[in-house]
Amino acid sequence: MTIKVRRPKESLDLNRNFPANWRTESDQFGAGDFPTSEPEARNLVEFVRKHPNITGVISFHTMSGVLLRGISDKPDDEQNTEDMRTLQKIGAKGTEITGYPNISVYHDFKYFPKQSITGAFDEWTYEHRGVFSWTVEFWSPQRQAGIENFKYIDWYREHLVEDDLKMLEWNDDVLHGAGFVDWHSYNHPQLGKVELGGWDFLHMWSNVPLEFLEKEISPFPEWIVWHALISPKLALLETSVTSLSADSFRVRLVVQNEGWLPTYVSKKALERKVTRGVIAEIKLPKGAKLVSGKEREELGELEGRAHKAAFLDDTIEGTDERVKVEWVVRAKRGTKIKLVAKHDRAGVVRVEVMLK
Repeated sequence: MTIKVRRPKESLDLNRNFPANWRTESDQFGAGDFPTSEPEARNLVEFVRKHPNITGVISFHTMSGVLLRGISDKPDDEQNTEDMRTLQKIGAKGTEITGYPNISVYHDFKYFPKQSITGAFDEWTYEHRGVFSWTVEFWSPQRQAGIENFKYIDWYREHLVEDDLKMLEWNDDVLHGAGFVDWHSYNHPQLGKVELGGWDFLHMWSNVPLEFLEKEISPFPEWIVWHALISPKLALLETSVTSLSADSFRVRLVVQNEGWLPTYVSKKALERKVTRGVIAEIKLPKGAKLVSGKEREELGELEGRAHKAAFLDDTIEGTDERVKVEWVVRAKRGTKIKLVAKHDRAGVVRVEVMLK
């Protein structure tokens, strides 16, 4: 008797339901009726959209024991070179901290050689929001059993018999046999006598067994914090007040980006125009007058250290990580003036100066 397993009624893979490079269900199983057709995906999109200060994304999945980077439908050499170098540096740090290899979805994690995976959350956050994004696939039973240098997807199609023996030995010695159910007869009420057994895929393969969960995930907070610490950070460099006459003063504000990443985060963000530059504001009290300069002015984006060369001729090195703005104010001596510089992704600097 042949039993054909029915397709799941829901037919959904939420990580195919995001807007970037979304494809119809006929092209990609689990994509949903339209981008963000599912409330879970839509809520994530809305949250990210409402929080422009987000500078990085790490999405946690199972399984394979790898750090995945996009873009899913483009080889590395067709992506922005500077963004790719930054991604590779972030991935290298992730590997150093967690021990997980960092790999490309396009080059190393395809289910079929000519089939790209698209519509994923990390793809959308990079392609549309311009932030560096990763998907972590927790847990590799193969690596636990001592199987190394295997192709993450291809292994499930074909591998050495010795690998199966290693897996069974690991199951016996470490899992005490809990990961594999011996084949046995069972009388099914509709089908009659059937055979049941094999690997416990849900509890041993696709998820970390509970007794190993804490150890498996414990290295990742350090990488998450490191990822956050490379964000752009707006900082005060200098303020000055110069007296021009009895009641006129030049006010200067200089701010810089102390972060490793530029204020815009990625070249993709510049391409998509999803950020705007540093905004400087001067707030005058009653009786003070602005003679020159603007009350609110956009000063452009600031670079970080991510794109700086390790060796650079001093004669051509600029100061594109900092910016200066000046105002001329007419007011009484002793008047206090509030200055603000802000950027959605780099934070806010507030300072008060006295005219003297």
